[in-house]
Amino acid sequence: MNDSVTNELATLNRISGRPWYARVPTYLILSGPGWLQGAMTLGGGSAVTSLTIGALFGYEFLWVQPVSMIIGCVMLFALSHQTLHTQIKPFEAMKRYVNAPLAWLWAIAAFASSIIWGFAHYPLSAGMLEEVVVVSTGWSVDEENTIGRDIYLLVLATLVWAGCAFTAWKYGEQAGDSSGVQPGKTNAIKVFETGIKLLSGSIIIAFAWVVISASLQGKVDWGAVVAGYIPTSLPQDSEGVTVMMAALGSAVGINMTFIYGYTLLYKKWTPAHVELSRYDIGFGLVLPYVLVTSLISIAAAGAFFNSDMDIQGKLSPAVAGKMFMSAGLGEVTSRLIFAFGILGMAVGSLVMHMLCCGSAAAALFNWPEGSLKYKLALLSPTPAVLGVFFWSTMGPYVVLPTSAICGFLLPIAYIGWAILHNRPSYLGDAMPTGLNRVLFNLAMVLCIVTVMASVAYSTWVQLV
Repeated sequence: MNDSVTNELATLNRISGRPWYARVPTYLILSGPGWLQGAMTLGGGSAVTSLTIGALFGYEFLWVQPVSMIIGCVMLFALSHQTLHTQIKPFEAMKRYVNAPLAWLWAIAAFASSIIWGFAHYPLSAGMLEEVVVVSTGWSVDEENTIGRDIYLLVLATLVWAGCAFTAWKYGEQAGDSSGVQPGKTNAIKVFETGIKLLSGSIIIAFAWVVISASLQGKVDWGAVVAGYIPTSLPQDSEGVTVMMAALGSAVGINMTFIYGYTLLYKKWTPAHVELSRYDIGFGLVLPYVLVTSLISIAAAGAFFNSDMDIQGKLSPAVAGKMFMSAGLGEVTSRLIFAFGILGMAVGSLVMHMLCCGSAAAALFNWPEGSLKYKLALLSPTPAVLGVFFWSTMGPYVVLPTSAICGFLLPIAYIGWAILHNRPSYLGDAMPTGLNRVLFNLAMVLCIVTVMASVAYSTWVQLV
C-alpha cells in the first residue's frame, strides 16, 4: 500500500467519529471517481434532452432527470460496495460469478458505444468552438463554402481530440501502477480528477449565468420552477412519454457502468472507502447532473415554452444558442457562455469515452492497465473526429441499433449486479444482511423495472 493511500486511510479513520456534515469537506477533497462519472453523463445527449424537456413542457417535468439520476445511482452504490470490498475488477466478477457471455457483451457494448457516440460529440465540440470563435473575434468561414467549412470543423475537432487524447494518455500511464505514485512524480490521476472538478464547476457557472440573465429579464417563473420538482403529473402524449423514458433510461449509460468500478480500483480505494465512494457519487455525479440539466431546462422553458418559435426537431445546442439570442438574451450569454458550457460537457464526456475504451479492451484481451496496448486502446475513438463529415448522414443509421443493443444490455447488467449483491461466494462477509439487504434489493428491483420499462417502451415506439 503506497503512502498516498495510507494517508487517506489515516484521514478517514481520524474523521470517522465526526458528524456527517463535518466529514463533508474532507470527502470533497478526497473524492474523484464520482466526478468522472459526472463528466461522462453530462454529454450532448443530456444537453439535448434537457433542452427538449424545457422547451416542449416548460417547468412541468423538471423532476424527471433528478429522479432518473437517483434511480441510476442505486446501482452505482451497489457496484462500489462490491468492487471496494472484493477488489475484483467488475468484468472479472461478472464473468466468474454471473455469466461469461454476458460479461463479454457488456464490455463490447461499452467499448463500441464509447466510439460511436464520439461521432456525435466531436461535431458538437467543433460546432461549439466555432461559436466561441465567431462571438469572440467575429471571424467565421462562409457556410456556403461547404468544403472549406468542413475542413475548418475537422481542424477544430482535431484540436479537441488532441487535448482529450493527451489527458487520457497521461491518466492511463498511472492507471495500472500498483506501486502508486513515486516520490517527486506528478499524480496524473489526481490532476485529472481535479481538472474534471474544475470543468464541472465551470459548466455549472456557465449555465447559471444563462439562467440568471434570463431571470433578470423576467423570463423565468421561479414559482413554477419550484413546483416543477414535485411529481404531480405525467406526460399525456407519446412525445412526452418518449422524452421521459429517454431520461429515465439514459441517466446512467452502459459505458458508465463499465468504467466506474475501474476508476475506483485505479484510485487504490479499499473497503474503508465505501462511505467516501457514496458521498463521491453524490457530489461528483448527482449534484452536477441535477444542477446542469435543471439549469438548461429552466433556461429553455423560459425562452422557448409557449413562444411563437418553431422548435420542433431543431433543438441542437448550436441552434438553441441562436434561439436564446432571438428570445432576448444577449449574444455573449446566449452564444458564448452557453457554447462554453456545452463544450465543457462534450469534452469531459469524450475523455471518459477514451478511458472506457482502454479499460474495456484491457478486460477483453487481458492487457495490463498502463501497458502500451492499453494506452493505444484509449485512442480507439480517434476515427470519431470524422463525425464532422459523416454524423448527419450516419447518425440515423447507427443511433437506433446502438441504443437498442445498449438499452437491452443495461437492465441485464443491472440484474447481474443484483445477483452479485446477493452472492455470498462473491461478497462473503460484506454481503448486506437484515433490513439493509431487503431495502437495497427493493431499490435495485425498482431500478431494473424502470430501465426495462424504458427499453420496452422505446422499442415499441420504434416498431409501431
